[in-house]
Amino acid sequence: CLMSPKLGIIASGSNVSSTSFEAIASASGTVSGTTITFDNIAGTYQHLQLRILARDAQTTTARSITITANNDTGSNYARHQLTGDGSAVSASGQGSLTSIGTYQIPAASATADIHGVYIIDLHDYASTTKTKTFRIFGGYDVNGTGGTIRLQSGLWNSTSAVTRLDVISNGTGFTTSTVVSLYGIKGA
Repeated sequence: CLMSPKLGIIASGSNVSSTSFEAIASASGTVSGTTITFDNIAGTYQHLQLRILARDAQTTTARSITITANNDTGSNYARHQLTGDGSAVSASGQGSLTSIGTYQIPAASATADIHGVYIIDLHDYASTTKTKTFRIFGGYDVNGTGGTIRLQSGLWNSTSAVTRLDVISNGTGFTTSTVVSLYGIKGA
């Protein structure tokens, strides 16, 4: 079940009204597909938001997903993050990365209906004068036997307008219960 726009606003900490959110596109996993792509994104919004509900088809261990902008896989990304797993908390920062982040999602062997959930805000995505910043919040829990929660900021060190976003599974593919949705946020 996807989060309602109003709940998404509360979760993202935004003060915009729910009428300023507009659904652009949504895609589901296919088990064998490792990438969900949103291409030809129009520059008609002020910001974008990705909402991810994901589980990997691999059956052994939790997997991860990454996100790239405009199909750029060069070392042009950086991030800072706070992570907790129920027993420990850590903070870190990395530069010269090939994607905006690494986010844990459960494998198909995890308890049924457990998914990783992430809300990712991309600010001023259509600007051609600003580098792109991301705000990420999410995680998952496997009934107390594993999981993680993460708060992260990210940078794509490019002033190009974002016209494509790829959500990539580092496992064998997204399960059919995976749903990734892209929303546009209109200006005030």
